[in-house]
Amino acid sequence: MLLLILGLLIFLGAHSTRIVAEPWRRATIARIGESRWKLAYTAVSLVGLALIVWGYGQARSAPVLLWIAPVWARHLAALLTLAAFVLLASAYVPGNAIKARLHHPMMIGVLIWALAHLMANGRLAAELLFASFGLWALLGWRAARGRDAAEARVYAPGKPGATVAAVVVGVTAWAAFAFWAHGWLIGVRPFG
Repeated sequence: MLLLILGLLIFLGAHSTRIVAEPWRRATIARIGESRWKLAYTAVSLVGLALIVWGYGQARSAPVLLWIAPVWARHLAALLTLAAFVLLASAYVPGNAIKARLHHPMMIGVLIWALAHLMANGRLAAELLFASFGLWALLGWRAARGRDAAEARVYAPGKPGATVAAVVVGVTAWAAFAFWAHGWLIGVRPFG
């Protein structure tokens, strides 16, 4: 469990600089350059992610069961993760109406993903993992909305074609992950 916690601290810590240290982040990028910042950020993130994967794998080999999730929670989690994948895709497809309306769909998507998994799991390691990501997403969304307000940022309205593309990409990615990659990568097959 220690490796999982360490990985979460490193990974989410690196991803929290815009939440807790935006002026420091900007000053550091100005001092060392954007390329070096991205290289360091990527290296730290990969170390954190590797520790999360390793620590979660260790914790799964000796699980601490907190509760048994009801069957309906798995079905609801599948539906919620579909929405989360569409939101994640809409963060990266330019000019779509979902991003125009929600402004920060990735943070909302991560929060929904985390809540879905919190509901469908009852093991301590899973609850720690998903609660950490959920809290990070909530705080990140709040910070991003604060930056938008401070900058008086206005989002252009989305275009129908881009919106359809975001939905298609999200649904396709969800299907590939739910029916194949989740079992291969995580060892759990959401649909049997």
